[in-house]
Amino acid sequence: MLQVGQKAQLSKVITSADIELFADLSMDMNPVHLDEEYAKTTIFKSRVSHGMLYASFISAVIANKLPGPGSIYLKQDVAFLKPVFIGDTITAVVEIVEIPKENTYRLITQCVNQNNELVVDGAALILKK
Repeated sequence: MLQVGQKAQLSKVITSADIELFADLSMDMNPVHLDEEYAKTTIFKSRVSHGMLYASFISAVIANKLPGPGSIYLKQDVAFLKPVFIGDTITAVVEIVEIPKENTYRLITQCVNQNNELVVDGAALILKK
């Protein structure tokens, strides 16, 4: 039985190949993600990952771990707080903070890097039967 306070997480190292595959899938070819020379001219000084790439790790936690298979997104809020670079290890963490009605779960959804710095902060509303 799912309860308030339950948490789940997963971690992944961001690679150049991940960024390139995500660019192809999402059609987001922003040079800040794909062109190192261009990225050097930006505030980041190096290529950065697409925010939606590592934010999607939250979806993986929800679908695979908590609340688990069969979960359906009703809502997701997300704030991108810090850039993520190639080689960063991102951990997506999900916590049930409320069960507003049967089969509906309000979650805190966050991603941290290898330095435990918050890179994504958000909340989700999930339906799971």
